[in-house]
Amino acid sequence: METGAVMRGGILSFASRSVRAATGLGMLAAACTLAGCAHRTESLYQWENYQAQVYQYLKGSSSDPQAQIAVLEQDFQKIQARQRKPPPGFHAHLGLLYATIGKDDQAVQQFQTEKALFPESTAFMDMLLDKAKAKTKTGAGKEASL
Repeated sequence: METGAVMRGGILSFASRSVRAATGLGMLAAACTLAGCAHRTESLYQWENYQAQVYQYLKGSSSDPQAQIAVLEQDFQKIQARQRKPPPGFHAHLGLLYATIGKDDQAVQQFQTEKALFPESTAFMDMLLDKAKAKTKTGAGKEASL
């Protein structure tokens, strides 16, 4: 009878230690997971007001392209000061705004910058650059739009 009691006590003691160890490992795993969630990776791009400006443009609520240009140019200065990158489409949108007010040289410069920074935009930027060249050749001025 004594051997059975010792054996049961040993098994119970072993089971108790196993449960405690498993609980400790579970808590350690949970702590590591939560610590991993707390780490924030920085965005590849600095967005500033770009998304709001595009939304206003597409919604048609901003009737002043020069005001949008001023905001985006100011944002670009901030992005450069922080040594970050503007998001995809930033220079393309700025180029479209320049084209809207008839500053075709600046529009072409922005389209070329977009194309250089984001090669996946090449087809679209080439199309806009071709339209800008055609507009310049015909001398259409402000009336023609990209």
